[in-house]
Parts: sequence; structure tokens; C-alpha cells
Amino acid sequence: MMDSAALITAFFTLFVIIDPIGLTPLFVSLTHDMTGAERRSIALRACGVAFGLLALFAFFGEAVLGFIGISMPAFRIAGGALLFLTALDMLFERRTKRREDQADERPDPSVFPLAIPLIAGPGSIATVILLAGQNTGIQGAALVLGVALAVLGVVLFLFMTSGLLARALGKTGINVVTRLLGMLLAALAIQFILDGLRDFGFAG
Repeated sequence: MMDSAALITAFFTLFVIIDPIGLTPLFVSLTHDMTGAERRSIALRACGVAFGLLALFAFFGEAVLGFIGISMPAFRIAGGALLFLTALDMLFERRTKRREDQADERPDPSVFPLAIPLIAGPGSIATVILLAGQNTGIQGAALVLGVALAVLGVVLFLFMTSGLLARALGKTGINVVTRLLGMLLAALAIQFILDGLRDFGFAG
């Protein structure tokens, strides 16, 4: 059973890992050409999918990965590879070209890359597994889920109000932020991969 101090520590740990403030500009860049209704729908769907995944790992933890033969280091490497592909799209405007080729058909970023691996990624999943392991039982997992829900509430609020940020940045500002975030995402992706390799003993 978590006390109040442990709950606060768990909240800030998961908050730092998910980084809602850092995700908001990325959400803007991924949805800048969409309507307000589409943006809200994507925000709700992304947070809902992420919550479902975090709930799964809070209750079943490493048994889920172990059941299908996937280790956490391998999961980190896979998440890093997926994130790197997203970074390349942002850096070289491949998403823009695909949108032009597909005319009115728009890709939905709610599941990938927003829910997975940006919100419910290797870091947040590993954190949820660790917190649930420290607080065993259904009640402990439920408390961890409550903490995750609080953090996702902050994510959803920032996503819902991202239109204000989009208007403040303008088209040029969004292009600049998209390139910058692409570089940062590429670095983060490489860090995920290096962490996984280090856990395997392949990197120092």
C-alpha cells in the first residue's frame, strides 16, 4: 500500500518519464493541419490507448513480455527503432509528401507514434512495471494505475489546449519546431537503443 509520499514520488517519476510538456509541441507538429475536432479526437484516442497499455503492464508486468519471449531490453530497442523512423519523417518532411500523395486521406498519429512509443513507451512501461512490483497485489496495481491516470490527465489537458500553441507558433514556427523535435527524437531513439544494448551487455 502506497503512502502519500510514495504516491507523490510515483507521480513525479512517471511525469518526468512521459514528459507531457515536452510531448505537447510534438502533438502540435503531428496535427497542425487538422481541425480542432480531429485534434481532440486524436488526443482522446492516444491517451485512451496509452492508458490501456499501461494498465495491462501494471497488472501483468513482465509476465506479458515474458509470455511472448520478449525481454525489456529488446522492447527498448524496438521502441527506439520505431521512434527513429518517426524522427526521420519529421526531419525530411516524408509525412507531408505522403499526405500529398494520399490526397484527402490523412494518417492517424493517435496510436503510432503518440500512444506508442511516445506516451506508453519503454520508459513509462518499465516505470509502471517497477512501481507495480514495489506495490504488489491488485490494490497496489490499482494505485499505480491511478497515478498513471493523473499523469495522462495532464497530457490530455495540454493536448486539448495545443491549438493555442499552434496559433502562437504559426506555420514557420511549426516547421522550425518540427525539425528541432525531429533531431531530439532521433537522439532519444538512439538512447533507447543504446540502453537496450547496454542491458544486453553490448554497449558500455
